[in-house]
Amino acid sequence: MWTVIYIAPNAKTAERIQDKLTQEGFLVKLRQTNIAKEQYEILVPESELDEVQEVLKDILHSSHRYPN
Repeated sequence: MWTVIYIAPNAKTAERIQDKLTQEGFLVKLRQTNIAKEQYEILVPESELDEVQEVLKDILHSSHRYPN
């Protein structure tokens, strides 16, 4: 089962996070939300949830220090 781990504010951010998680070896899907057209859900398999959360935390932390 796929689980939402993050809701990105736009497609560019969602794709950046997807690329970094994929580079780390995780399966990742993006899905546009029904609430706001610009927001994207980032989904991963439930079995990888704990590992992905740790990597995601690092990705989000580094993006605040070094914005694109």
